[in-house]
Amino acid sequence: MLKILVVGYGSIGKRHIKNLNNHKKNDIIILTNRTMDNFLKKEKCKIVNSLNEAIKEKPDIAFITNITNQHIDTSLKLAKNGIHLFIEKPLSNSLEKTRQLEKIVSEKKIISQVGCNLRFHPCIKKIRELILKNQIGKIFSIQIENGSYLPDWHPYEKYGKSYAANEKQGGGVILTNIHEIDYLFWFFGNVKEVSAISEKISKLNIHAEDFASIILKFDKKIFAEIHFDYFQRPAFRGCKIVGELGTITWDFDKNNVRVYNTQKNSWKTYLKLKNYDNNLMYVEEVKHFLNCVKKNKKTINNIHEGIKVLKIALGVKKASLLKRTVQIK
Repeated sequence: MLKILVVGYGSIGKRHIKNLNNHKKNDIIILTNRTMDNFLKKEKCKIVNSLNEAIKEKPDIAFITNITNQHIDTSLKLAKNGIHLFIEKPLSNSLEKTRQLEKIVSEKKIISQVGCNLRFHPCIKKIRELILKNQIGKIFSIQIENGSYLPDWHPYEKYGKSYAANEKQGGGVILTNIHEIDYLFWFFGNVKEVSAISEKISKLNIHAEDFASIILKFDKKIFAEIHFDYFQRPAFRGCKIVGELGTITWDFDKNNVRVYNTQKNSWKTYLKLKNYDNNLMYVEEVKHFLNCVKKNKKTINNIHEGIKVLKIALGVKKASLLKRTVQIK
């Protein structure tokens, strides 16, 4: 049985607690200012109110699910005590202290993972497989869209107070929707330069950008156009990848991956999921992390990769602010 610390008790923290206990019964400690509720009683969790108190419990691993701008400071204290780290996306809202964290993680041989759950979605995994098999030949361009209505995310909460709605806490549509930037990095590697326009253009009661139009140029001379927004209804999420021999498409709601073959002038469905439970990708990422801790091996998305993806996202914000193309180093 593992002793697991969960820092933060918002929606993603609660999801991880439930998935951890459904996977295997663990000794779970929650760092939160909230009082014990029925859910925590049912899951047999213990509450602590400070990080020092949490460290005294000597957890084996920690899930960092607090506000984005607190991720690095929290992780540093835990890493110094040799605790393995699962850090929710985005890694942070700045690069400050990220290299220091990476150094400690390396020195103490800590297993780390950044929580980008789309890497565990069957459709995203299938697309990567098709790309690696050179299914559509040389790839030229990608179009990605992720738009939804922020107040619909957690209807039981005041959306304006969420971290996603507040730039100072690490929110805004660019960092909050970093999943798309992450899986593009997973597919195509390093980004060379970025251009972007981002603003708050709706009437939503938020203090961050709710729209972004982004262009990424990868080292391989592949171009990606990304659209993010917080105001779209109905929500839409998907991508189209255009290559010399065809096109790959994915629709999040339909949960299918289709490929157009330019030689046959026809479409073929390579994956279609029926009644897919979106929680499964969260379950799989936790299983992967726990397995890597058990076997002492590198995760699919460790702190080193997390920093690279964060650099791209921060480059996007910088490009929008400066109104010019920004090089990613």
